[in-house]
Amino acid sequence: MNKRRDSGGESEAGSGDRTGRRTIRIEALARVEGEGSFHLTMRDGQVEDARLNIFEPPRFYEAFLRGRDFREVPDIVARICGICPVAYQMSACHALERAIGVFDQIDPAIRGLRNLFYCGEWIESHVLHMFMLHLPDFLGYESAISMAADHRELVQRSLRIKKTGNAVIEMLGGRSVHPVGACVGGFYRSPREAEVAELLPELKVCRDDMCELVLELAQMVEFPELDRDYEFVSLVAQDEYPMNLGRIKSNKGLDVNQTEFGEAIEERQVAHSNALHARIKGRGPYLVGPLARLNLNADKLHPRAAELLPQVCDAVGRPLPWRSNSLSLLVRGLEVVHALALAADLLDGYRPPVRSYIPVEPCQGAGRHGTEAPRGLCWHEYRTGADGTIATARIVPPTSQNQTSIEDDLREVAPQIMELSDEEATLRCEQVIRNYDPCISCSVHFLKLTRETRHSDRRES
Repeated sequence: MNKRRDSGGESEAGSGDRTGRRTIRIEALARVEGEGSFHLTMRDGQVEDARLNIFEPPRFYEAFLRGRDFREVPDIVARICGICPVAYQMSACHALERAIGVFDQIDPAIRGLRNLFYCGEWIESHVLHMFMLHLPDFLGYESAISMAADHRELVQRSLRIKKTGNAVIEMLGGRSVHPVGACVGGFYRSPREAEVAELLPELKVCRDDMCELVLELAQMVEFPELDRDYEFVSLVAQDEYPMNLGRIKSNKGLDVNQTEFGEAIEERQVAHSNALHARIKGRGPYLVGPLARLNLNADKLHPRAAELLPQVCDAVGRPLPWRSNSLSLLVRGLEVVHALALAADLLDGYRPPVRSYIPVEPCQGAGRHGTEAPRGLCWHEYRTGADGTIATARIVPPTSQNQTSIEDDLREVAPQIMELSDEEATLRCEQVIRNYDPCISCSVHFLKLTRETRHSDRRES
């Protein structure tokens, strides 16, 4: 049962004028994290302009990390996002371990706990987006609250699964929002057996229920057609679906190690965004996130998710590779099944590791590493001084990497909305943006500023 929706923000879905010009604009995007707007202008059936305007102020994390002790970094970068703090902590820890020369000394048990930590984040973040922010678009509701009036059980089931993801993060991080348990070298403490015994049954229940929910969604949701020839980019590991480790690859020939990625892309500043746009040098925009991960790593899904995949493909009538980002709703569901099943496996028969972290000492060095945030590749670069203080920092968040693809999607959807009402066209554009689960606050870090000195031709950057 569909309900009439509104945009949830101030909209100016401009009507056409005598020149055949039509503008679709909304000043405050709803059901996304952070502050942004969009602007789409068409004339005589052709797109003149498509912009995702990110006006949230820059937060300058790279700047105020400089001069801090390297051991402080994981707790600081966790504050970048309340939804995906684990991604920032894990990328920072791996990059700093490379910088101080202990990356290859990390115990397999610690790497297992890091995957478990990431499982918690994928569960809570994906479920939040799927059922609270994204699904209302497909079922015709203005919010999860109005959707719950007709789908109460569905919302309750999803909230239970999200709570379980939060519990995994809290077990390792001390708290579920801005966790403080991770450190360079591992974790300050490992989970206790009693904690694991309490959580494991709930993980298994939620795993089985999520399998049912994914199939229900595949059968009940009608996905709009918007197939595009994306360049998909994600980590690709040898023997696991990627979270923390792997080379960085694409479906169009990109294949670099963690150190080389910074030279493979370029970040550009644009006038309408306080976040940098990323492109692959010599090629152009690319897409990171769940759709990219699945298309490049489907053969490495946990068996519980792998057995669901063909059923989901049959339900939507589309074999892999999927080239419509609206299907990311289902990909996130498959990744939640993967994360729940992997977490249950990691905790089944759990015994605390001999040590939860390895000793680390300050030294001069440089390290680069990216991990797979729920929204895609989150890549960090740090240089440390001899005393272990941060000399330089660079953070490339997933949403900034996806911005150009979002704008290209808006251009591609334009022919489909020509005959729609202003309200319907606006909502369709919003759905295109929400397909990406953009985390706008994550994306606004640092801009290159040029200072002009009055009465002088000198320019300083």
